[in-house]
Amino acid sequence: MQKYYKQLFITLILINITLIVSSQVINPTFSDSIEMRDIKNLAADIYVPDGGSGSQYPTIFIHTPYNRILYRYTGLPLGIKYDLQNSDYAFVIVDWRCFYGSSDACIVQPNRGEDGYDVIEWIAEQSWSDGKVGTWGPSALGKVQFQTAKENPPHMVCGVPLVAGPQFMYEEYFPGGVYRTEYIEQLDALGYGMSTILLANPIYNVTWQYMEAANFYPEEIYVPVLMIGGWYDHNTELMLDFFDAIRSSSPADVKDKHRLLMGPWAHGGFGAAQVGTAEQGELFYYEAEGWSDSLALMFFDYYLRDIGNGWDQTPFIKYFQTGENNWYEEDAWPPDDAGVQNFYFHKNEILNTGIPDNTTDYETIIYDPHDPSPTVGGATLQQGLGQGPYDQAPVVEARDDILKYTTGALTQDIIMKGKATVHLDISSDCLDTDFAVRLTDVYPDGRSMLLAEGIKRMRFRDGYTANDTSVMVPGEIYTVTVDLPDIANTFLAGHRIRVDITSSNYPRYDCNLNNGGEMYTAGDTVTATNNIYLNSTHTSYIELPLVNYTDAGDLSSEENTGFTVFPNPADEVVNLVIDNDRRTTIVTLFDIHGRMLTSMPVNHSSQIDVSGLEQGVYIIQYVAEDISGVCKLVVH
Repeated sequence: MQKYYKQLFITLILINITLIVSSQVINPTFSDSIEMRDIKNLAADIYVPDGGSGSQYPTIFIHTPYNRILYRYTGLPLGIKYDLQNSDYAFVIVDWRCFYGSSDACIVQPNRGEDGYDVIEWIAEQSWSDGKVGTWGPSALGKVQFQTAKENPPHMVCGVPLVAGPQFMYEEYFPGGVYRTEYIEQLDALGYGMSTILLANPIYNVTWQYMEAANFYPEEIYVPVLMIGGWYDHNTELMLDFFDAIRSSSPADVKDKHRLLMGPWAHGGFGAAQVGTAEQGELFYYEAEGWSDSLALMFFDYYLRDIGNGWDQTPFIKYFQTGENNWYEEDAWPPDDAGVQNFYFHKNEILNTGIPDNTTDYETIIYDPHDPSPTVGGATLQQGLGQGPYDQAPVVEARDDILKYTTGALTQDIIMKGKATVHLDISSDCLDTDFAVRLTDVYPDGRSMLLAEGIKRMRFRDGYTANDTSVMVPGEIYTVTVDLPDIANTFLAGHRIRVDITSSNYPRYDCNLNNGGEMYTAGDTVTATNNIYLNSTHTSYIELPLVNYTDAGDLSSEENTGFTVFPNPADEVVNLVIDNDRRTTIVTLFDIHGRMLTSMPVNHSSQIDVSGLEQGVYIIQYVAEDISGVCKLVVH
């Protein structure tokens, strides 16, 4: 009963917030109580357009743990909202067992796939149903669609799971061996109560082996699915893995009918960043707005209404390339033309493609568990944290517990498609510690927009089983890898690529106590001095999956070159200054498209008049006998 009132309280808060925004309400055509095979009943709201006596409709079935009543206030999905009469579909929205209106049907370990089966077959028997049922819903509502499809109900025709896969994987909850604090706290707040079992199994064991095997069943998906995901979502890897699996392992008559749509979207659930909205974090993607609804309706029209709209000729994968903000198509992910390019970390926080030529360089992070590096945006779930791309410069990168490795301004677009991997040679003065990585796209105005992030706990450097784990020897050098999730981003000319390295990212990830003792328990903490090695013997670098990339001098460290440009940004005149001992340097100004605007020799100092140039980003190239490189110039 206490759980029920907690759920009701949360629902009332959400309804009140919704009512402040909109006074519209859509009432269900009727509410019902659908009997399951165990004679218990699930609460349902049914929405049927009034097409006249005897009208029958295909049905969209939504199976939710988040209270079916909310749809009365937020409106129906897929763009229907409050306009039921112009809908081509009926909707049936059902509360999960143990949740909200279905609380009285609660049993231990319910089989929600069987419940979905029973609801679908009930729908098919109704007078307003034409017998065809499709499923829709994000997150937990997506996961339950896979569970239902696994049961193979005869009248389930297709499904659209958003930001979801059916898996229950160790690294979903312990990426790099680190507990996902904010994620699991939010799941507990929503009524799932998962923290107890997770904290009892922080190391990969037979429990995880069983759970992973039981929740990975691509060969049992018997209907076409359109999986919709986002590059800023925390389920990206689960979705890509499962889509690849159903494309190869589903029954022969269905495996080529599956489709994947990947947009520039966060997980959603609260706030402005939802699947299909333009606003995502601190960026806007108007080119992707509404695509999730449009393609889902096209998919449903083809399979539920038998409309010959060409859906069967659509590509297997359609995805959005951030940065350039265009849609692309592929048969598989990642694309075949993406090759690996290493970018090495150098002293003074420089990032470029050259291998360090010294034998001793390293840099240091001081990590205090009482003052961790804060989570700012990203693939979060907890209410109160931003979701999606946020600028890391004002908070994360302004602290002194971070190393920021940055390229010079790019002179050509660099196209990334796939998963980045960071290789670090490190040491610490502690028995255990973490290394957290953020990959960002640095804009010409200085914004450092988050693309992807990952972490690795050092005791798990060799694996996640009990036999794999071991503490560190203080001062010993170890090699460790940190995997980042797949993304599709184009770093535009004039931008920079940056890798931020810290030893924490809280509350997205648990804070390591650094003492090598039991995890996730109160205890003494130790401040760690962590070293990252940047030399020819112990190199640290990031592997980026790049398309059509050639290392043609498109980046420069812009550090200690003896070449200075000021003011930058500029309005009228730019000053160029060369060290006195430099020989003549040829300076060339290009626009962002690579067109040469002017070129001049500079012995010590000179000026460029930019008063006639349009606002934007330009590239200055300088070449002398002993120095060369490029830097960006912003004209206001």
